[in-house]
Amino acid sequence: CSRPVPARRTGAKGKMAAPMSEGSGAAPYGNFPNYSRFHPPEGRVSLLPPGLLRTLFPAAARPLLGLDVGCNSGELSVALYKHLLGLQESQGNPDQPGRDLNLLCCDIDPMLIQRAQQCSPFPGSISFAHLDIMDCRARELFLGSHLHRFGRSSFDIGFCMSVTMWIHLNHGDRGLREFLSFLSSLCRYLLLEPQPWKCYRAAARRLRRLGRSDFDHFRSLGISGDMVQRITQILTEDCAMELVCCFGSTSWDRRLLLFKS
Repeated sequence: CSRPVPARRTGAKGKMAAPMSEGSGAAPYGNFPNYSRFHPPEGRVSLLPPGLLRTLFPAAARPLLGLDVGCNSGELSVALYKHLLGLQESQGNPDQPGRDLNLLCCDIDPMLIQRAQQCSPFPGSISFAHLDIMDCRARELFLGSHLHRFGRSSFDIGFCMSVTMWIHLNHGDRGLREFLSFLSSLCRYLLLEPQPWKCYRAAARRLRRLGRSDFDHFRSLGISGDMVQRITQILTEDCAMELVCCFGSTSWDRRLLLFKS
């Protein structure tokens, strides 16, 4: 990947701040600019039943509210939206789909969000926002305001696609547990794609090859090994969620898991 590497920097209280560009290749927050070229959205959405929303929410009021955490530049967000609503590629009416699903997408990288905003085919029903999801105050204010607009206190469905590793590497075991607990409290359903442990090692190697220091928490992580099993255990035992379904694995060995609160 030819992504300029975001420099690691923190805010006044040590929280992750917006990435800065210098160098190439590592993307320590997972914010690769051409991610969809390496892992096409079709590899995920093809695993999901097209009528999934009707099955999960047969009588729920519309629009349903969705939250996509770590949306990158939005290609997968849009593909999920179209697939779940049964929209054809040629359909681009920005108004009609929003009556069924309103999708809020966020990412830590403002440049990726800017690109997503410029390319969104449904600006009235898919919104993209720059947000560090691990900044508790920022997320509570922003997400709370969004939910208030719809008179809601939670999202119907959350999407977390290949994000857990980056939270884990940058915030440690405690950060991963807190992140999963937060999502489980905010989303009725959660579609999750955890990265396997081999991806952790590969990410650490990329940093070292570029002469950068290792991830702050990589060598001290106690949660390791079978990450699907470990994350499922956290969500079911600690967060009281239920594993509803595993939709299979992508060609690059990532499983799609659906949980219900």
